[in-house]
Amino acid sequence: MNIHLYRATIHWEQPSVDFLKGQYSREHTWTFDGGAVIPASAPPSVVPAPWSNPAVIDPEEAFVASLSSCYMLVYLYLASRQGFEVAAYCDEATGLMAKNERGVSWISTVTLHPRITYTGDKQPTAEEEGLLHHFAHQQCYIANSVKTEVTVSPASAASN
Repeated sequence: MNIHLYRATIHWEQPSVDFLKGQYSREHTWTFDGGAVIPASAPPSVVPAPWSNPAVIDPEEAFVASLSSCYMLVYLYLASRQGFEVAAYCDEATGLMAKNERGVSWISTVTLHPRITYTGDKQPTAEEEGLLHHFAHQQCYIANSVKTEVTVSPASAASN
Protein backbone atom coordinates (compact mmCIF):
# COMPACT_ATOMS: atom_id res chain seq x y z
CA MET A 1 0.00 0.00 0.00
CA ASN A 2 1.42 3.37 -1.03
CA ILE A 3 0.97 6.14 1.49
CA HIS A 4 1.66 9.73 0.51
CA LEU A 5 1.80 12.73 2.81
CA TYR A 6 0.75 16.13 1.48
CA ARG A 7 1.54 19.36 3.30
CA ALA A 8 0.28 22.91 3.29
CA THR A 9 1.22 25.66 5.70
CA ILE A 10 -1.51 28.20 6.39
CA HIS A 11 -0.30 31.45 7.94
CA TRP A 12 -2.32 34.37 9.36
CA GLU A 13 -1.34 37.15 11.74
CA GLN A 14 -3.57 39.55 13.60
CA PRO A 15 -3.09 42.91 11.88
CA SER A 16 -5.66 44.80 13.95
CA VAL A 17 -6.57 45.56 17.53
CA ASP A 18 -10.27 44.97 16.85
CA PHE A 19 -10.06 41.17 16.71
CA LEU A 20 -12.67 40.64 19.44
CA LYS A 21 -15.11 42.87 17.53
CA GLY A 22 -14.70 40.73 14.42
CA GLN A 23 -12.98 43.59 12.61
CA TYR A 24 -9.87 41.85 11.37
CA SER A 25 -8.55 40.83 7.99
CA ARG A 26 -9.17 37.26 6.89
CA GLU A 27 -6.26 37.45 4.42
CA HIS A 28 -3.65 34.75 4.87
CA THR A 29 -1.23 32.65 2.82
CA TRP A 30 -1.02 29.04 1.78
CA THR A 31 2.50 27.72 1.32
CA PHE A 32 3.11 24.37 -0.34
CA ASP A 33 6.11 22.03 -0.23
CA GLY A 34 7.17 22.95 -3.77
CA GLY A 35 7.51 26.60 -2.74
CA ALA A 36 4.29 28.05 -4.14
CA VAL A 37 2.78 30.74 -1.92
CA ILE A 38 -0.87 31.52 -2.61
CA PRO A 39 -2.63 34.54 -1.09
CA ALA A 40 -6.01 33.55 0.32
CA SER A 41 -8.95 35.07 2.16
CA ALA A 42 -12.46 34.34 3.30
CA PRO A 43 -14.96 34.69 0.46
CA PRO A 44 -16.50 38.18 0.25
CA SER A 45 -19.94 36.54 0.12
CA VAL A 46 -19.35 35.33 3.68
CA VAL A 47 -17.10 38.06 5.11
CA PRO A 48 -17.58 41.48 3.50
CA ALA A 49 -14.75 43.82 2.54
CA PRO A 50 -12.62 45.27 3.98
CA TRP A 51 -12.23 42.12 6.11
CA SER A 52 -11.89 39.87 3.05
CA ASN A 53 -10.13 40.26 -0.28
CA PRO A 54 -12.11 39.23 -3.39
CA ALA A 55 -8.93 39.37 -5.52
CA VAL A 56 -7.42 36.26 -3.92
CA ILE A 57 -8.47 32.62 -3.65
CA ASP A 58 -10.84 31.46 -0.94
CA PRO A 59 -11.12 27.94 0.50
CA GLU A 60 -14.44 27.28 -1.21
CA GLU A 61 -13.02 28.17 -4.64
CA ALA A 62 -9.97 26.04 -3.90
CA PHE A 63 -12.20 23.09 -3.02
CA VAL A 64 -14.00 23.32 -6.38
CA ALA A 65 -10.71 23.81 -8.25
CA SER A 66 -9.14 20.85 -6.44
CA LEU A 67 -11.94 18.52 -7.54
CA SER A 68 -11.79 19.81 -11.11
CA SER A 69 -8.01 19.57 -11.30
CA CYS A 70 -7.89 16.03 -9.93
CA TYR A 71 -10.61 14.89 -12.34
CA MET A 72 -8.79 16.48 -15.29
CA LEU A 73 -5.49 14.83 -14.42
CA VAL A 74 -7.13 11.40 -14.22
CA TYR A 75 -9.04 12.02 -17.46
CA LEU A 76 -5.87 13.04 -19.32
CA TYR A 77 -4.06 9.95 -18.04
CA LEU A 78 -6.87 7.61 -19.10
CA ALA A 79 -7.24 9.27 -22.52
CA SER A 80 -3.51 8.95 -23.17
CA ARG A 81 -3.58 5.26 -22.18
CA GLN A 82 -6.39 4.69 -24.70
CA GLY A 83 -4.48 6.45 -27.47
CA PHE A 84 -6.62 9.61 -27.60
CA GLU A 85 -4.54 12.76 -27.92
CA VAL A 86 -6.05 15.63 -25.97
CA ALA A 87 -5.17 19.05 -27.39
CA ALA A 88 -7.05 21.14 -24.82
CA TYR A 89 -9.13 20.66 -21.69
CA CYS A 90 -11.14 23.45 -20.10
CA ASP A 91 -13.54 23.13 -17.17
CA GLU A 92 -15.71 25.88 -15.75
CA ALA A 93 -16.51 24.02 -12.54
CA THR A 94 -19.15 25.26 -10.12
CA GLY A 95 -19.79 24.60 -6.46
CA LEU A 96 -23.09 25.11 -4.66
CA MET A 97 -23.08 26.05 -0.99
CA ALA A 98 -26.25 25.12 0.85
CA LYS A 99 -27.37 24.25 4.37
CA ASN A 100 -27.35 20.63 5.46
CA GLU A 101 -29.99 18.92 7.62
CA ARG A 102 -28.42 20.50 10.74
CA GLY A 103 -28.52 23.99 9.19
CA VAL A 104 -24.75 24.06 8.67
CA SER A 105 -23.36 25.49 5.43
CA TRP A 106 -21.42 23.11 3.20
CA ILE A 107 -20.55 22.74 -0.46
CA SER A 108 -23.20 20.20 -1.31
CA THR A 109 -22.62 19.85 -5.02
CA VAL A 110 -19.74 20.42 -7.40
CA THR A 111 -20.47 20.19 -11.11
CA LEU A 112 -17.69 19.83 -13.62
CA HIS A 113 -18.25 21.08 -17.17
CA PRO A 114 -15.22 19.81 -19.09
CA ARG A 115 -14.78 20.86 -22.71
CA ILE A 116 -12.22 18.62 -24.35
CA THR A 117 -10.60 19.03 -27.74
CA TYR A 118 -8.87 16.06 -29.33
CA THR A 119 -6.27 16.02 -32.06
CA GLY A 120 -4.72 13.28 -34.11
CA ASP A 121 -6.15 10.45 -36.16
CA LYS A 122 -7.76 8.50 -33.33
CA GLN A 123 -10.89 10.27 -32.07
CA PRO A 124 -13.08 8.86 -29.29
CA THR A 125 -16.64 7.89 -30.06
CA ALA A 126 -19.35 9.25 -27.78
CA GLU A 127 -19.40 5.89 -25.99
CA GLU A 128 -15.60 5.83 -25.53
CA GLU A 129 -15.62 9.40 -24.21
CA GLY A 130 -18.46 8.48 -21.85
CA LEU A 131 -16.38 5.60 -20.50
CA LEU A 132 -13.39 7.91 -20.04
CA HIS A 133 -15.58 10.26 -17.99
CA HIS A 134 -17.01 7.36 -16.00
CA PHE A 135 -13.60 5.95 -15.07
CA ALA A 136 -12.09 9.40 -14.41
CA HIS A 137 -14.94 10.09 -11.98
CA GLN A 138 -14.42 6.72 -10.27
CA GLN A 139 -10.67 7.22 -9.94
CA CYS A 140 -10.46 10.89 -8.89
CA TYR A 141 -8.69 10.86 -5.51
CA ILE A 142 -10.29 14.08 -4.30
CA ALA A 143 -13.83 13.08 -5.29
CA ASN A 144 -13.28 9.80 -3.45
CA SER A 145 -12.26 11.76 -0.35
CA VAL A 146 -15.33 13.95 0.16
CA LYS A 147 -19.03 13.54 0.81
CA THR A 148 -19.97 16.35 -1.59
CA GLU A 149 -21.87 15.11 -4.62
CA VAL A 150 -19.63 15.52 -7.66
CA THR A 151 -21.30 15.40 -11.06
CA VAL A 152 -19.80 15.68 -14.50
CA SER A 153 -21.64 17.36 -17.35
CA PRO A 154 -19.20 17.29 -20.25
CA ALA A 155 -19.62 19.58 -23.20
CA SER A 156 -19.77 17.99 -26.63
CA ALA A 157 -16.47 16.61 -27.83
CA ALA A 158 -14.58 18.88 -30.19
CA SER A 159 -11.97 17.76 -32.69
CA ASN A 160 -9.29 19.51 -34.68
